[in-house]
Amino acid sequence: MDTENSLSNTKTYKPSEVHLLPNVPGVYKFFNKTRMLIYVGKSKELKKRVASYFNKTTQHGAKTMRMVSQVEEIEFIILNTEYDALLLENILIKEHQPKYNILLKDDKTYPYICILKEHFPRIIYTRRVDKTKGEYFGPFTNLKGMKHVLALLKKIYTIRNCHYNLSPENVESKKYKVCLEYHIGNCLGPCQGNQTENEYQIDIKNARNILKGNLSEVKNFFKEKMAEYSQTLEFEKANEYKLKYENVEKFQSKSVVVNQKITDVDVFTIVIDEDIAFINCMKIENGSIILSDTFEIKKKLDETEEEVLTLAIIQLREKYESKSPEILTNIPVQIETNLFSIHQPKVGDKRHLLDISIKNALFFKKERYNQKIEDAEKEDRVLMQLQSDLKLKTIPRHIECFDNSHIQGSNPVASMVCFKKGKPAKKEYKHFNIKTVLESNDFAYMSEIILRRYTRILEEKQPLPDLIIIDGGKGQLNAAIESLQTLNLYGKVAIMSVAKRLEELYFPNDELPLMLSKKSESLKFIQQIRDEAHRFAINFHRLKRSNAQINTILDEIDGIGEVLKEKLLSHFKSPQKIKEAHLNQLAEAIGPKKAQVVYNFFKNNTQNS
Repeated sequence: MDTENSLSNTKTYKPSEVHLLPNVPGVYKFFNKTRMLIYVGKSKELKKRVASYFNKTTQHGAKTMRMVSQVEEIEFIILNTEYDALLLENILIKEHQPKYNILLKDDKTYPYICILKEHFPRIIYTRRVDKTKGEYFGPFTNLKGMKHVLALLKKIYTIRNCHYNLSPENVESKKYKVCLEYHIGNCLGPCQGNQTENEYQIDIKNARNILKGNLSEVKNFFKEKMAEYSQTLEFEKANEYKLKYENVEKFQSKSVVVNQKITDVDVFTIVIDEDIAFINCMKIENGSIILSDTFEIKKKLDETEEEVLTLAIIQLREKYESKSPEILTNIPVQIETNLFSIHQPKVGDKRHLLDISIKNALFFKKERYNQKIEDAEKEDRVLMQLQSDLKLKTIPRHIECFDNSHIQGSNPVASMVCFKKGKPAKKEYKHFNIKTVLESNDFAYMSEIILRRYTRILEEKQPLPDLIIIDGGKGQLNAAIESLQTLNLYGKVAIMSVAKRLEELYFPNDELPLMLSKKSESLKFIQQIRDEAHRFAINFHRLKRSNAQINTILDEIDGIGEVLKEKLLSHFKSPQKIKEAHLNQLAEAIGPKKAQVVYNFFKNNTQNS
């Protein structure tokens, strides 16, 4: 993308001013009334595209109408081509993750194979990519497939796996001794100078070809060596290369799916199921599938199949660093660029590749569907078992759990976590600062937060939970019950507490606790909820202590008042990040002069401590 020739328009426009936008390729951004970026789009005709949101409202679905109703301001960036706009759109979506944009989320960390930058390079696999440390190949979406590749490399090449620093000085001084790998023939002993680095690099070069999918070059090399040693009557060595050649052939035969002349091709297929799109991506080299993976994308607005697949193509080619000049798709996709061409083959070997990709997408869709059914059945089973074990009147589909956190009464806080249908509803989690209790009193803390929580629930006419869980023993439970009685809610909501020491479950009016089996699904579920509430409270307490500490430290800096303190905390979020910030980062928040004051203060404190 030619960013030098792009024009960013800093002026904002109202929806009623869309006629002022230029009708050229570019990216547009929608902001709501709080200046939050809620949508990013691209078009080769900016004015026409943006105007369609506001002039043709009857053609939009409910989701798009909801988004359009929130747009207060519009910005745009002019670019040279629609493809440049597509690339910038992808960057902005990943950076800002607007509410109404679809995003290809992938929280999996895939393994890579790495040829390390060192004397006599090792070949390892890793999930951490640091390109200063070596040359990376992947990612491998199939761990089993990656291990097959490593096994092949180990079988046909003598590449070391020790961690020795085989610098010329260390090798010459015989610092290291050969190990078992040398004696069983897996290594030629470069540590003792039995193999030169130039000889070793020949194996590395061939291994690199295999990792790139250039198996024909590797096979040709082995063929030449077989012929060379046969001519000199060194039949034992010729047989070694014959076996290596056969191993590569065997490896290739397992992965060849079509004509070997098909090379450097990307395949993208999409299968839509209501609001969910399943995208399969395959990379082909020499007729072999060297990468295949399927992703699930949830549609946010009324995106067409083409729009979803276009976004996936851009994001996945970037993810896998693909430069393939040809892309195969199962639906028409228009991307104007000279970097690659897009085709939808109807017959032949390339159509066969599309069919394989579609089968993978459909299989993934079926697995997801079965998983949802399995999760629903498990959810119902666990919640029904919990209802039975706790003798509840209804299935506890909505559970709220409370916990306190403090250190000898300092910075007391509390938390509430919410589970719905057996899963955390994190958007409904709540933090509480203790406001009315001055002394250190766990029971009083619990009484206050229960009273505050359910007073608000009643005022806002929100639904009550099916079950309230209190982290603590009989005392905390009684304190919570008193608050429910004050609100006339006692008896309308089931309530219990769980004590940590022996995991006793306490109920109102029961003298003795209920003890469930340690293997009970009900107890494990209760423990999961209680532990989540404890984690949430502890994290909040740590943050509050840290904020209190940084506020105290900031008070010591001459010239830094309340306004600047708030700006710093708002900009850096974490107090620790203020201490660690560079001078230019501080300047972005409070200006260069005040930034220098803060930077010098922390620098001097660090040196003196």
